[in-house]
Amino acid sequence: MPRTTLRQLNGFDDTPAKLAGSTLVLVDYQNTYTTGVMELDGWQAALDAAAQLLARARQEGTKVIHVINDGGEGTPYDIRAEIGRIHPAVAPVDGEPVVVKKAPDSFVGTDLDQHVDAAGNSDLIIAGFMTHMCVTFTAQGAFLRGNRPTVVADACATRALPVAGAELDARQVHHSALATITDLYGVVVPTQESLS
Repeated sequence: MPRTTLRQLNGFDDTPAKLAGSTLVLVDYQNTYTTGVMELDGWQAALDAAAQLLARARQEGTKVIHVINDGGEGTPYDIRAEIGRIHPAVAPVDGEPVVVKKAPDSFVGTDLDQHVDAAGNSDLIIAGFMTHMCVTFTAQGAFLRGNRPTVVADACATRALPVAGAELDARQVHHSALATITDLYGVVVPTQESLS
């Protein structure tokens, strides 16, 4: 028997956003997650999917906003060093703003809200690293401020995590995060090809 989501109980629209007429928010596609202590399982496939999504968005004239996390000097999130920079595969071009954050929700303590409002689109398409952290909390932040987020699953990746003396593999963590988003905060599509 199919499960009922909180979105369904509340009568929220589960139609995925359309790429044209939405704003694309790319979260934390930093070198941080491609090597070293924070390397994510499946990051390359997710990054390739994100690059395809970004190319299509640019072709369709979609407003694009990049978000990066600044953890400070000497951390894997040092945006002043190569490790913290946006990966070249999805690097911004002229006219695409870069929002610098310090919290998992990209709206907290940043001007992301101003960029989103200036774009004039209620629908946001979100993808990034890590699924269970900044992607989930940015989708939540978008939902709570009245936007309608759609998350592109294959353009996101995460890592294995310990819980209560056990370990969840990265796939389990990824799917659990996407389930949380699906339950209330937004719509999840499997690939960018799912977006019309």
